[in-house]
Amino acid sequence: MTRQMTGAKMVVQALKDQGVDTVFGYPGGAVLPIYDEIFQQNDIRHILVRHEQGAVHAAEGYARSTGKPGVALVTSGPGATNAVTGLTDALLDSIPIVVLSGQVPTFMIGTDGFQEADTVGITRPCTKHNWLVRETDKLADTIHQAFHVSTSGRPGPTLVDIPKDVQFANGTYVPPTKAATAHYAPQMKGDMEAITDLAELIETAKKPVFYTGGGVINSGPAASQLLRELVEATGFPITSTLMGLGAYPASGDKWIGMLGMHGLYEANMAMHDCDLMICVGARFDDRITGRLDAFSPGSTKVHIDIDPSSVNKVVPVDLPIIGDVGHVLEDLLRIWKTRGRKTDKASVSAWWDEIKTWQARDCLAYQGDDKVIQPQYAMERLEALTKDKDRYVTTEVGQHQMWAAQFLGFEDPGRWMTSGGLGTMGYGLPASVGVQMAHPDSLVVNVAGDASWLMNMQEMGTAVQFRLPVKQFILNNERLGMVRQWQELLHGERYSHSWSESLPDFVKLAEAFGCKGRVVSDPAELDDAIQEMLEYDGPFILDVLVEKHANCFPMIPSGEPHNNMLMGEADTQGAIGSSGATLV
Repeated sequence: MTRQMTGAKMVVQALKDQGVDTVFGYPGGAVLPIYDEIFQQNDIRHILVRHEQGAVHAAEGYARSTGKPGVALVTSGPGATNAVTGLTDALLDSIPIVVLSGQVPTFMIGTDGFQEADTVGITRPCTKHNWLVRETDKLADTIHQAFHVSTSGRPGPTLVDIPKDVQFANGTYVPPTKAATAHYAPQMKGDMEAITDLAELIETAKKPVFYTGGGVINSGPAASQLLRELVEATGFPITSTLMGLGAYPASGDKWIGMLGMHGLYEANMAMHDCDLMICVGARFDDRITGRLDAFSPGSTKVHIDIDPSSVNKVVPVDLPIIGDVGHVLEDLLRIWKTRGRKTDKASVSAWWDEIKTWQARDCLAYQGDDKVIQPQYAMERLEALTKDKDRYVTTEVGQHQMWAAQFLGFEDPGRWMTSGGLGTMGYGLPASVGVQMAHPDSLVVNVAGDASWLMNMQEMGTAVQFRLPVKQFILNNERLGMVRQWQELLHGERYSHSWSESLPDFVKLAEAFGCKGRVVSDPAELDDAIQEMLEYDGPFILDVLVEKHANCFPMIPSGEPHNNMLMGEADTQGAIGSSGATLV
């Protein structure tokens, strides 16, 4: 039985049929018919953000912490263009979101009408796919396709642009079961011959390492469980990218920490010296590899990824396996077990002895201070006071983000939300709003820097309006910290516009938004301040005044191989940029 309804009603019905319970958005003239339909129902919650970029980041936080697609609703013109940063962020980090944008009526498209923009043209490079719907009869089918494409294969953002006259007109509603989605069917199962080859490599490897990324988490909870089983069964060390933290527990005895530009010494050294690198759901990002011609030169490289375009894109690999991480790991475990669960135990044990010598370097050690809060100490105390709680962490982007990744431990997937590929300042606060909406009874902490937090500070209004008790943990060094660090180390200490002038009083700002704030500068008072933040029943801004010129180490210098790391201030003199290369 076909159902006739307006395009606007179709949008709401399609969202309901897709299981959507929350939409983050901002109304405008080109989406008012949809907002009128939202007003007349109670199944879907609409969260009024303060900026469209905030809507998309909130949808990202929701998606990353639930595994379900996030949804944002924006108006035409500036509403859609404000969403571009969030769309690009979601594309680079493979986050499943669907953005619905209003558009001027079809007869006005191309006339430079009020609040008209070529949304499909603008967002084509920053979505997996997008659509301009000119006929109401095709609207529901297109929305269902958008959800299918967003969540199938390598996840990512999709966008549906809906002219206002299409929203008003009547058409036939198509349910999800009849939508035309069969044409997009990414390969899920890996090649069994290639998986068998990997099992053979596992049996003979002397210095193996699992190199894992966000693709493990995107594949679902089962993939993380299979990864844990494989790691424990083989006894191989495991490292992870920034996006993959939590797929394997930080407390696990095979965990050697995050790798990359600000990764742990032992993780980067293991990657460099390994003879078998098993890349699972990662993409050989430049933050990981350092100088490409010196990246893990002696290893056999295996790459498991659902996206064929990611394989051999940056680093040539010896054994590509295209397929969903969960399916491939399941088949790999079965094949390896049937072959006798063999590894070169003696060589792997010697490999672990070598890794332990690198771990003994204690690369995260820092100089404590009883008068000034060191940022590393702030992260250690936040970890100590929250690790046993039902905790989700988001971050802004900068030094604080790296310190959070280094000092906070994640035992489960989906507990760590950060902007990895795009490095979007302003991501963390709206993302924390999205996470808190999805998990109203959990602790949600946004680790921020003073400069990055100001990018989307208006979303505190959203948190207050919807009574979301998000905790904003600001490491305030009155600097654009990572920019200042690079200027110190790479640009002769010429601090061009990296000092934050005229910062607001964050406590007064909290009060202005209608929530609570506190400033702390004494290390002896830090625990009490964190406890007050945690116990307050509502949004809270904790302004932690930290050492202004602390640098984040370890650090792979610009243009250097990934085994050439700066371990602290003493290493920086004359050690930067010796290759003359630039790695921005």
